[in-house]
Amino acid sequence: MIGRDLAGTLTGALSGVGTTVRVLGRAGVIRPYGPRTLATIGLVVARWGTGPAGGFATLAARSPHQVGVVDELGELTWGELHRRSNSLARALAERGVKEGDSVAVMCRNHRGFIDASIAVAKLGADILYLNTAFAGPQLVDVLEREAPSLVVHDEEFTGLLAGAHVEKRLLAWTDGDASDRPDGLETLEQLVTAYDEGDLQPPDRHARIVILTSGTTGTPKGAPRKEAGIDAAVSLLSRMPLRAGWRTHIAAPLFHTWGFAHLALAMLLGSTVVLRRTFDPATALRTAQDERCQSMVVIPVMLQRMLALEPEVLDGIDLGRVQVVASSGSALPATLAEAWMDRFGDNLYNIYGSTEVAYASIATPEDLRADPSSAGRPPHGTVVKILGEDGSELPPGETGRIFVGNGLLFEGYTNGGHKEVVDGLMSSGDVGYYDEAGRLHVAGRDDDMIVSGGENVFPQEVEDCLVAHEHVHEVAAIGVADDDYGQRLRAFVVRSGDVTEDQLREHVKAHLARFKVPREIVFLDELPRNATGKVLKRELAETSGKEQG
Repeated sequence: MIGRDLAGTLTGALSGVGTTVRVLGRAGVIRPYGPRTLATIGLVVARWGTGPAGGFATLAARSPHQVGVVDELGELTWGELHRRSNSLARALAERGVKEGDSVAVMCRNHRGFIDASIAVAKLGADILYLNTAFAGPQLVDVLEREAPSLVVHDEEFTGLLAGAHVEKRLLAWTDGDASDRPDGLETLEQLVTAYDEGDLQPPDRHARIVILTSGTTGTPKGAPRKEAGIDAAVSLLSRMPLRAGWRTHIAAPLFHTWGFAHLALAMLLGSTVVLRRTFDPATALRTAQDERCQSMVVIPVMLQRMLALEPEVLDGIDLGRVQVVASSGSALPATLAEAWMDRFGDNLYNIYGSTEVAYASIATPEDLRADPSSAGRPPHGTVVKILGEDGSELPPGETGRIFVGNGLLFEGYTNGGHKEVVDGLMSSGDVGYYDEAGRLHVAGRDDDMIVSGGENVFPQEVEDCLVAHEHVHEVAAIGVADDDYGQRLRAFVVRSGDVTEDQLREHVKAHLARFKVPREIVFLDELPRNATGKVLKRELAETSGKEQG
C-alpha cells in the first residue's frame, strides 16, 4: 500500500512538473539566459521572493532596457522602475514605514501605483489597495479599521481623505498647482529624484497584498494573501494563451484582483504594461490599437460600453493584433460574449472567481461559442466542486454551493472573519452547477437566492433571460419582501429600445418557469455600479418600485 501511495504521489508530482514546463515553454517564459543572468535571477528570487519586490527586480535583471510601463507620462523601462522604487523605499523608510506596517495605495492606473507597490514591498510592509470609487464614509471606515501607517494617493482624492485620520500621506499623480496643496504634502516624483537609487537589503518578511472586497452588499473587507508562486501563473496560462513579451493594455482597475493579477503576470512574462488613468471606451480601443497590444484586460461592463459606441467609431478600430481579451470581475452576460466575438473575433476569455478564491474557472472562446452562459472549466491546479447542504458533492445538473481549491486562497479577512472551508476547499460565495459537458455554470450569489411561494429563484437566471431581449441594455434583479409569497422578484431594467413591462414579463414567461417571472419591473436610466463594474444591489434595494427612468 505504501509503495502504491508513493508511486501515485511521484506520478502526480512528475505530471505537475511536466505541465509546468509545457505551459511555461508555450508562453515563452522558458528561454536561454546566460549563466550570469540566471545566477542573478536565482539570487533575486531567493532574497526578495516572487511578490512585487522580487518579481519586478528579476525583470530589471533579465531585461533592464525593455520598456515595462507605458502611461500618459511616457515610458519606463524595467531598470528605471527598479531604481525608482529603490529611491522611494528609502524615502518611505525615512518617513517611518517599517517591516510589518501597512501602507494604503489609492491610485488610478499609472506608474505611481506600480512605484508605490514595489517600494512598499521592498520594505517588507503590507500593501492595502483602496478602491478609487470609495465614498467618503466607506473610505473613513476602511482606514480606521486597517490603520495604515501612510497613504499614497492621487491628488484628486485629497478631499475624500480629509475626513480620515491619516497622519502621513504622499501624493502620486498630481494635476493641480503646487501652491494649492496642503503644506508639507510631498509628491512621489519629488522623493524618487531625491534619494539614493542603489540596491537595498531585503527585509526579513515578505509583503502581503490586501485586496478589498467589492462591498456591494456592505462595508468592504480586507482579503490578504501572501505572494503567489509560479503555480498560480501556470494555472491561468494553462487555459489563457498569453505570451512573454506581449504588450498588454490593462484597462481593469489595478486595485482590483483582476487588474492586479495581470500586473503580477507581467512580472513573469515580461509584458509591457500599457495603462491609462481612467477608462473611456473609445480611448481603450484606440490605446489597444495604437500601442500595438496583443492582449487587453477588462471587466464586462467595459466590453458593454465599447460595443455601445457608434458604428462609425467601431468600424474605425482595428484589433487585429489582439489575441486575448481577458474579462473578469463580474458576471459576463451571454449576449455580450457573443456580440464581442462577432465584432472582434474569437479572442474573449472569461474568468470566474472572487476576491477570496482568486480564480476558479476559465471559459475559452470555444467554451463561449458552445455555451456563452457558462463559466468554462477549472484551469490546471484548481479544484472546483459543487456541494449540497450536507457537504456532499453533487452530480452534474444539480445546483449547489461552489467550493474552490487553488494556490491563491486568501488567509481570512483582516477583521478576523473567514469564508467557509470544506476539506480544503473554500466557498466562493456563489451557487452553480456543472453541465454534462463539464462546464461550470454560476447561478448567482448563495445569499441572493429568494424563496417565492415555496420555489427557489436565483436572480441571475432571470437577469440573463431579460438581457437577451433585443430592447434591453442591462438588468439587475433582487428579492424584496412580499406579504403573500414571502419574497418576490423585482427587476431593474435599462432599455435600449421601446418595450413595456408586460412585454418583458411575457418574454420571461416564454423562456422560464412561471414562478420566475418578476412581479415588478422598474425602468432606470442606468444601474449603480462600483469601479469594478459590479452592480450595487444594496442601492437598488433602497429604490422604490414606483420609480421610473
